[in-house]
Amino acid sequence: MTEPAFHLPIRVYIEDTDAGGIVYYVNYLKFMERARTEWLRTLGYQHYALVGGNFLFVVHSCAVRYHRPARIDDALQVTAGLRRLGRATLDFVQQVWRGDELLCEAEVRVACVSADGVRPRAMPEALYLNIKNTL
Repeated sequence: MTEPAFHLPIRVYIEDTDAGGIVYYVNYLKFMERARTEWLRTLGYQHYALVGGNFLFVVHSCAVRYHRPARIDDALQVTAGLRRLGRATLDFVQQVWRGDELLCEAEVRVACVSADGVRPRAMPEALYLNIKNTL
């Protein structure tokens, strides 16, 4: 499968930074979550509406590498590229860029779980096919 990257522009605000004006490390994960959420929205799905279908997407695991710090007022691009699609998992490659400078990258596995029992389950067939057709 290819890795078509979805791009989300993000501006760094004071609330994203520590006392020195540098983005707090966990906020990169928040930026990546926003990019995955907006990617899903482009497919016609919204997280809060998924519960009605008795499923949710949750982060199963991630491996993050930090290269350079982002700072207050930086304009960033956050990418979300789908590396692998399974029936109950999605593996993303995500990056945070400032211009042509890579600041942070991560491999994120997202799992589909039932909303009522929070147990692994296959995603609905229509959603699976919709995602598969984007690859």
